[in-house]
Amino acid sequence: MAPVFHTLQEFMLHTKNIVYLLMAAGLIGLPLFWWFLTERDEDQRTY
Repeated sequence: MAPVFHTLQEFMLHTKNIVYLLMAAGLIGLPLFWWFLTERDEDQRTY
């Protein structure tokens, strides 16, 4: 059952909470994704 927003304030608060959750997921996910990409890099020899 979808929540019913009765006022603009409730809608804005709900929207802001969702955006905060997405930002937190991005801040956690981007470093993990970068670590996944660079994990397989082998050290290049310097002769």
